[in-house]
Amino acid sequence: MQFDRAQAELGQLLFYDKILSGNQNISCGSCHHHDLGSTDGLSLGIGEGGVGLGPARTAGTGANRIKARIPRNAPALWNLAHKDIDALFHDGRLSISDLYGNGFNSPAEEYLPAGLKSLLAAQALFPVTSDNEMAGHPGENEIAGAVHDRIDKAWPIIAERVRGIPEYVEMFAAAFDHVDRAEDITIVEIANAIAAFEGTEFRNHDSAFDAYLGGEPEALDESQMRGMELFYTVGCSGCHAGPMLTDNGFHAIGLPQFGPGRTRPWDPMPRDVGRMGETDRLEDAYKFRTPSLRNVALTAPYGHNGAMPTLEAMVRHHADPRASQQGWTPDMAALRPAPWLAATDFVIREDRIEMQRQLAVNELELPPLSDQDIADIVAFLNCLTGRTAEDRPLGVPARVPSGLPVD
Repeated sequence: MQFDRAQAELGQLLFYDKILSGNQNISCGSCHHHDLGSTDGLSLGIGEGGVGLGPARTAGTGANRIKARIPRNAPALWNLAHKDIDALFHDGRLSISDLYGNGFNSPAEEYLPAGLKSLLAAQALFPVTSDNEMAGHPGENEIAGAVHDRIDKAWPIIAERVRGIPEYVEMFAAAFDHVDRAEDITIVEIANAIAAFEGTEFRNHDSAFDAYLGGEPEALDESQMRGMELFYTVGCSGCHAGPMLTDNGFHAIGLPQFGPGRTRPWDPMPRDVGRMGETDRLEDAYKFRTPSLRNVALTAPYGHNGAMPTLEAMVRHHADPRASQQGWTPDMAALRPAPWLAATDFVIREDRIEMQRQLAVNELELPPLSDQDIADIVAFLNCLTGRTAEDRPLGVPARVPSGLPVD
């Protein structure tokens, strides 16, 4: 998909501007930062109320401290505007669909506004409505209160904040033909601008692997060549196929569970049933969206909850999920200290029956792999990093129009 340059430049500022958050203390970039490969370097993120960036981010103090960990790992943003991608979020709860007459099947259902130009634009509307991610909690600000009334009630408040800043009004008028005055700026234009930024800024496909496919056999060393052959013969490519190295499907791979879980309203257990939470189909239990492997070496930790700290650990898990489950220890999770949440961080692992349920639906069936095989596959995964992946066109802005600090 092609995006407008002026809209992308506007989206860069909005992406890093904390004006979009309820308490004006967190931006999209706080959890999807350039310096961290478009993620945050944590297993489970520290959202609204946290302080700092990435692995050094703290959980806050006093009344402003976080109320809960973000239940899932912050997904990377690489190539999410690719035409093959038709669903987003780990459970695919946002997808392209005519179900509600607005182009998308989303948590907002019929309340999602019309005019969103892409899946990325629709996605941008949801973190700002999540209490633990960006909105804050009722009683703290007007956005948080509006969300708890109805999800779409918050978006006009956010738009009003943005159009109250003259510099933004000028930029919107220059970037969108139909915007002539502040009142023409809505959440739709904001989301489309953020999508234009994400869709261009994180587009990257100039890896050594691409060079090899383009006719440069010397682009890969011997270990990477062996790893590539294994990748395509032992079963990895069954799910990680195509130009983005993903089938865009959902699979259960038995990753160790921990954290608060993305629970359903009636479920008292801190577990995450994955795709089933969206579809309500038992056959989707514990399935999660297959991530693209492009630039995967830049986006540790791995898995829907960041359970695996390294690519080697993730490959070993794929080779033997049961042994990986048994050998997994809490220190492998990149969690920032939050003593008031510690009692529930790993409680789900004490539920033996729940752990058995998750392994029972595991789909992974790779043949035995030697240590050398695993090292070669990891070498291949490293050659999927774009040569310009860490040299993005726009990067982190020095300042944003709201005047709020940029992480």
